[in-house]
Amino acid sequence: MVPHLITALTGPINELEQRILDSMPAIERWFRLEWMEHTPPFYCSVDIRNAGFKLAPVDTNLFPGGWNNLTDEMLPLAVQAAMAAIEKICPEARNLLIIPENHTRNTHYLANVVQLKRIFNMAGLNVRIGSISPDVKKTTTVTLPHGDTVTLEPVIRSKRRIGLKDFDPCTILLNNDLSSGVPGIVEELYEQYLLPPLHAGWSVRRKSRHFQSYEEVAKRFGKLLGIDPWLINPLFGRSEGIDFANGVGMEGLAEQVDMLLAKVRRKYKEYGIKEKPFAIVKADNGTYGMGVMTVRDAKELAELPRKSRNKMGMIKDGQTVHDVIIQEGVLTQERMNNAVAEPVVYMMDRYVVGGFYRMHPERDVDENLNAPGAGFVPLAFQHSTQLPQIGARPGASMPNRFYMYGVVARVAMLAASYELEATNPNAEIYD
Repeated sequence: MVPHLITALTGPINELEQRILDSMPAIERWFRLEWMEHTPPFYCSVDIRNAGFKLAPVDTNLFPGGWNNLTDEMLPLAVQAAMAAIEKICPEARNLLIIPENHTRNTHYLANVVQLKRIFNMAGLNVRIGSISPDVKKTTTVTLPHGDTVTLEPVIRSKRRIGLKDFDPCTILLNNDLSSGVPGIVEELYEQYLLPPLHAGWSVRRKSRHFQSYEEVAKRFGKLLGIDPWLINPLFGRSEGIDFANGVGMEGLAEQVDMLLAKVRRKYKEYGIKEKPFAIVKADNGTYGMGVMTVRDAKELAELPRKSRNKMGMIKDGQTVHDVIIQEGVLTQERMNNAVAEPVVYMMDRYVVGGFYRMHPERDVDENLNAPGAGFVPLAFQHSTQLPQIGARPGASMPNRFYMYGVVARVAMLAASYELEATNPNAEIYD
């Protein structure tokens, strides 16, 4: 089942959809040339918001969980993409070690690990799951609600390699976003392929840097299509040195929010948009929808209750938040079973392999949906991302709408590859 888009069938998004469909050969060629120059992230997922007048990515995750939320129809696409990705990196690969997050009790997350294992098994690899959690001291098997089991084995480090007892992998796939820093056990592995690289983790990565790269790519993509890049680009600012618990740095944050809302108001005026602009303030690093709030007026920050300040000040693994990104809020006009919804697009190598709708019955159109209580409705992109229905009216064809989502998600993935190049500690420097 696919949500009915309640956006009107006219307006900028349908114009954008038409423009993207008309320019499909040019777009695909543009991506092809970009991937000749740049390496796509090994895998990623992109959260997209469709406001009806604007379509933009709001988050790009380089260690995507949630593979279990995709349909079985997407498996062939994911397996093909996995084959292509592995072939480029290590064609003779035989053994793959997946290193998951440390929270071994979360069965939803472990179902995602099982799905990843299935994909790489079908791509022709022996796959085992190795935990770097201090709690996993011996082989542990966890039974999941649907009857699947997952076996976690403690990772063993030798001088230059890591592996498991009786298992020596040539490739290590991280499904752990390194929020609390890079553990020594995965550092200085010069003989094995580590995917994604360590500098893709949240110990190095910053959302503001990603959206800086995205802005650059969106401008070039906008030029290709002859559109205002703002239609696919959320404006953003950054504020540093904040201590939410003690209210330090809140004036500077309010100033940045004010500046951003003023810019958005100008854009709304230019396009005749009657909605009230809002900003999303979120931790500049980190994931899992923690450390995120909606601000409709900078004055709200001065009256922020202690409970909200404490929630903002702490993210995954107990990390304290000091730097935030202030992002133009993008409404979502999509509904699924009367709940507010947003599409999430999954990619591996340079291919879109599937996606789902994240929906939340208790959240509003201007709030973060990645929160406890969210539900997931799978979408098979099988017939859609590469096979739009030429000639269908904009807004009337699901494949065309999803092709458009896939295009915007790939622009975000390209931005992530620019970002990783800029932060690569081992990059060769040319004068």
